Amino acid sequence: MKAKLLTLVVLSLSLTVMTYAQVLRPDPEPPELKPTGKGWGVAVEKGAKSNGKPGGGGPGGGGGSSLPCGQYGIQYHGGPIMVGTPNAYYIWYGNWSDSQKSILEGLISNLGGSAYYNINTTYCDSNGNFVSNAIAYSSSNSTADNYSQGTSFGDAGVKAIVSDAITSGKLPKDSNGVYMVLTSPEVKETSGFCKLYCGWHTHGTIGGSDIKYAFIGNPSQQCPNGCQMYSGATPNGDAGVDGMASVIAHEFEEATADPALNAWYDRRGYENADKCAWTFGSVSTDSNGAHYNVVLGSRKYLIQRNWVNASGGYCSMSY
Repeated sequence: MKAKLLTLVVLSLSLTVMTYAQVLRPDPEPPELKPTGKGWGVAVEKGAKSNGKPGGGGPGGGGGSSLPCGQYGIQYHGGPIMVGTPNAYYIWYGNWSDSQKSILEGLISNLGGSAYYNINTTYCDSNGNFVSNAIAYSSSNSTADNYSQGTSFGDAGVKAIVSDAITSGKLPKDSNGVYMVLTSPEVKETSGFCKLYCGWHTHGTIGGSDIKYAFIGNPSQQCPNGCQMYSGATPNGDAGVDGMASVIAHEFEEATADPALNAWYDRRGYENADKCAWTFGSVSTDSNGAHYNVVLGSRKYLIQRNWVNASGGYCSMSY
């Protein structure tokens, strides 16, 4: 099915946006879809084995064992969540300045422990584990890639970038980590960046281990009126990178609550962050005119809300 471009106005802000990882969704949607990690659901192939029935423990349950958390507008399908403190890894692909890196390092370094990321603690598994409000990141959790896949590649190229970082020893092999490939403005992800999504997450076997990884592109050259979000001043002075911050938050939330694409999603195949895509709640205006809705560390960001799996279920910026 053909996807169509979505735009929406958030509150009174004149922000023209395009949904990232969940930008263009197939329409109409068949019932009971499974997630793709790109923001839309797809039908389960005929004859394919189920990943498990939705568990009980709250509204929306459909069988299976009870859960220590509820199911409010989103259901648990039996797959794993990421437990403990997951590591975040950045792969700086292409040309990045130190100032640009500091914006996104400030985000991931302060995301864990925040009232915003605490929303993910409303997600659990049938073994009694909950997603924690913690993320580990340090300078050793990042590496640079000087165009190993050129300036144009598809989804397979993203996996190759992650695989190279691990097998070369630049980054450790970590099944409890999320590796995020961050590309500079001129790099084209040909499977659908700026047309179907602004970022995505998935998992795959690398070096014999199940590795969780994601792609987030800089839209400043390819779709400044879409994934970038901003047409004027931005919280940190870089429209493309400030736009990427929202996508990173979105993908990390989903990668920890639904790392194998078989844990938490609704009947449309939308994961937790998909359900609140491009909604921002109460937005403040900085002295330079930039809009923001959260302060993490010393920096301000405009990032989308996440779905709270409690109290009936709702989109929020905190829990």
